[in-house]
Amino acid sequence: MVSKLKTKISVTLLLVAVAILAVGVIGFGLSPIAPLMLVIGIIIVVARCFGVSWQASQKALLSGVSSGIAPLFLFLLIGSLIALWLATGVIPTMIWVGFKLLSPQLFLPTALLSTAIVGTLIGSAFTTLSTVGVALMGVGTLMGFDPALIAGTVLSGAIFGDKSSPLSDSTNLASAISETDLFAHIKNLMWTTLPALILSLVMTIILGFGHQTSGEATAKISRLLPLLAPTWWAIVPLGLLVITAWQKVPAIPALMINILVSSIVFVTQHSLTAWADLLVNGFKTSSHNATLMALMNRGGMSAMMPTVMMIMLALAFGGLLSGLGILSRVMTPVVVYLKTQRAMIVTTLLTGIAANFLVGEQYLATILPGQLFKDSFKRVGLSPLALGRTIEDSGTVMNYLVPWGVAGAFAAQTLGVSVLAFAPFTFFALFSPVMSLLSALTGIGLKQLEK
Repeated sequence: MVSKLKTKISVTLLLVAVAILAVGVIGFGLSPIAPLMLVIGIIIVVARCFGVSWQASQKALLSGVSSGIAPLFLFLLIGSLIALWLATGVIPTMIWVGFKLLSPQLFLPTALLSTAIVGTLIGSAFTTLSTVGVALMGVGTLMGFDPALIAGTVLSGAIFGDKSSPLSDSTNLASAISETDLFAHIKNLMWTTLPALILSLVMTIILGFGHQTSGEATAKISRLLPLLAPTWWAIVPLGLLVITAWQKVPAIPALMINILVSSIVFVTQHSLTAWADLLVNGFKTSSHNATLMALMNRGGMSAMMPTVMMIMLALAFGGLLSGLGILSRVMTPVVVYLKTQRAMIVTTLLTGIAANFLVGEQYLATILPGQLFKDSFKRVGLSPLALGRTIEDSGTVMNYLVPWGVAGAFAAQTLGVSVLAFAPFTFFALFSPVMSLLSALTGIGLKQLEK
C-alpha cells in the first residue's frame, strides 16, 4: 500500500507512539493494552486527516492482526497443554527430578544449558518455556533464587535453541529472507551465537556461585517432595515433543497430538466435565500446601486471554505502521547514506531492534530489515549470510524483551515474571547484538560477498 503520509508526519507519529508506550508502560507501570489502544486510535485519526481513508486504515490494521493468527492460536494450545501436564503429573515429575539432580550452586548454568539443548532439539522457544521452563521456575524459586533471574536464564537457553535449530521457524525465516542455505546460515550464526551463549554461561556461574538454600527453603522443599510423586507417564509426552519436532511436524498439529494423548490419560481418571473445565480454566491442586498451590495452580486457555488481547493490539499497531507505509517512509531515505559495511550492520541491528518495539511481532521485525537492506548488503560487498545473521541477532532475539511483543508477552505470562523484571537477566538476548556489532567493528566472522 502506497502511503499518503509524508515523511515528517510519519516520523512524528512514530515518536508520539514510542513516547506514549514508554510513559505508559515504564513510567506508570500500566499494562500495554491501554497505551496500545490509544496509539492505534491516534494513528487512524491522524492518517484520515492527511488523506488516508478509513477503509485503508482498517485494512492495514486487520492485515497486521491476521499475520499473528498462528501464534495467537498457539498460545491457547499451550495454555491447555500446561494444564494437562500439571494434572497428569508431567510437570510435577520434572520438578521432582530437578530437586533430586540439581544443586543450588549449579542450578543456573544447568538451567541455561538444559533449555538450550531442549530448544535446539525441538526448535521452539515457546514450547521449551512452557514445558521445561515452567518446571525450572518451580525448582529455582524454591531454592531461593530471584524469579526474574531464573526467567532470564531459562529464556536465554530457549532463545539460543530456537535460534540455532534447523527446526526453528524463525531460523528458517531468516534464511529464506536472506536467500541463503539453511545450514550455511546456522553455521555462520555461530560466530556471534556461541560467544553470546558462553558469556551468558559465565554470568550464570558468577551469579549462582556460593548460593545456599536457606533453612526455610529447605524445609519447604522437604514438605513438597512427597507431594510430587514422579510418574513414568512423563516420558511419553516429552518423547512426543522430540519425535514430532524431528519429523518436522508444525507446531500447531504437534501440540494438538500431545494434547490429545494427555487428554486420554486424564479422562481415564476423571470425568469429561472435569476435562473440559481443565482446558479452559487451568489446573487447581486439591492440596492446601501454599507452596504447591503457587507452583501448580496455573494453565488453561483463559489464563492466556490477557496476553492474547495485548498481542492482538500490538499486531494491529504493527499492521498500521507497515500497511500505511509509515515505517518505509522513515527508513527508505536512510538507506542511501549507508556507504560502509560497519554502517550497514549497525543500521540493520538498530532497525531490527526498533521494529520489535514498534511492530511487536518477531517475524515482521525479521522480515522488515531483511527486505529493506538486502540489496544494500550486496552493494557494500557483504554476503547474504551476513544479512541473515544480523537480522537474527536483532529482529529474532529482541522480541522477548518487548513488554507488548508477541514473544515477550508470552514469556511473561508463561513464567509468571514481567518482561521489565527478567529483561536485565536475559543475557543471551542482550549479548547477541553486541557480538554482531563487535563482528562488524573487527571484521571477525563477517562474511564477504563472493566475487
